[in-house]
Amino acid sequence: MTISPKKLNLFLLFKLPSAYFTGVRATFIDDNSCEVKVKHKWINQNPFKSMFWAVQGMAAELTTGALMLTKIKASGKRISMLVANNKGSFTKKATGRITFKCHQGDAINEVIKKAIETGEGQTIWLYANGVDESGDEVSQFGFEWTLKVK
Repeated sequence: MTISPKKLNLFLLFKLPSAYFTGVRATFIDDNSCEVKVKHKWINQNPFKSMFWAVQGMAAELTTGALMLTKIKASGKRISMLVANNKGSFTKKATGRITFKCHQGDAINEVIKKAIETGEGQTIWLYANGVDESGDEVSQFGFEWTLKVK
């Protein structure tokens, strides 16, 4: 079974309803990149009338995690994955539609290959930046993913 934006969004509805109901939606995924969008609405705003940082974090994490999940599935191995660390910074008020992208498919391939070859746990930092409709960056997120072959 291939992972598609439609399947990811259905997964959100049943397994991560807080992300789904705040408007986080996968819009694109291929072998090297993943894109997730979220629109600023009443349900996901902070008292300053911009998007709450945690909603941006959910969208950014989904971007990196979905790409990681796709690569693990393609490897044919049973590999566990978990976020060990994360960091975020905010450069502009997030209003309108915010798009998060991760383009690190090749780096994920390398770390999965190393985990399979060595049998040892591996870590990788994956990044997703949030950009508003005018092309301005509003936030930057990094997630340290850990991988271990079961």
